[in-house]
Amino acid sequence: MNNGLINAIIAYIMWGVLPLYWKLFENVPAGEILSHRVVWSFVFMGIFVAVQRRWGDMKRILTSRSTLLSLTASGLLIAINWLIFIWAVNNGHVVETSLGYYLNPLLNVLLAVVFLHEKPNRGQWLAIAIAGVAVLIIAIDYGRFPWVAISLAVSFGLYGLAKKKIKQDASVGLFSETAVVLPIALGYWIYLAIVGKATAWTLPAPMFFELLLSGVVTALPLLFFARAAARMSLSTLGFVQYIGPTIMLILSVFVFKETVSPVLLVGFALIWTALIVYATASIRATRLAKVS
Repeated sequence: MNNGLINAIIAYIMWGVLPLYWKLFENVPAGEILSHRVVWSFVFMGIFVAVQRRWGDMKRILTSRSTLLSLTASGLLIAINWLIFIWAVNNGHVVETSLGYYLNPLLNVLLAVVFLHEKPNRGQWLAIAIAGVAVLIIAIDYGRFPWVAISLAVSFGLYGLAKKKIKQDASVGLFSETAVVLPIALGYWIYLAIVGKATAWTLPAPMFFELLLSGVVTALPLLFFARAAARMSLSTLGFVQYIGPTIMLILSVFVFKETVSPVLLVGFALIWTALIVYATASIRATRLAKVS
């Protein structure tokens, strides 16, 4: 559990500062950035797996239909999450990305109830209800459905659920996930070349090298997250996640100078209240279990 917690904290700190990295490529279309992210992640993880000599694990994956299906689902889900996140950051929606990852822990609880048969107590259900009110308030203030936030929360929540069901080494699993979406990324490269709209290849050499590092930037937090997911309950894992969106919110206000309305602040305050209520209820339940 402690080892899992440390891995989770490291992963969420990395994800929290990630908008600073993607802002370097705000003139490159999100889809093209995603294709490079997939390809270079695949290359990096291929090297990583080769160094670890995990090819035997890869062969076992290929012979297991259920594992292949789970890895395909997780690969597609994380690719969708990446695309939405990159687009949102480079189009001035960092506040909404922060909201999405604040909501994700509460969504994790619902997913854990439905799919993993975990049983929240009254306090934890209250936390979910408070978060639901917060989303409603924020949606009314936006004047539209906060689709970026909801899409990020749903895609990453389902990704976490898929990771709980995959009993594979973190590096092998991530390599397999990137392999699933690699043909799509390469196909998009070919399309861009045919229509003459490839932007990344025209970047200055230093910036293109920074884009190559997207494989490392992508893979490292996912490796830490996978190790945390294998050692922690889905509900607890989700609630450690508040680290990431808190960093994103601070960046959005003080670095990217996005405006935050008073109503949006009320919504965030309610979500923080929900997090506190959930944490308090969880601690109380743990103490009661020890006493009994």
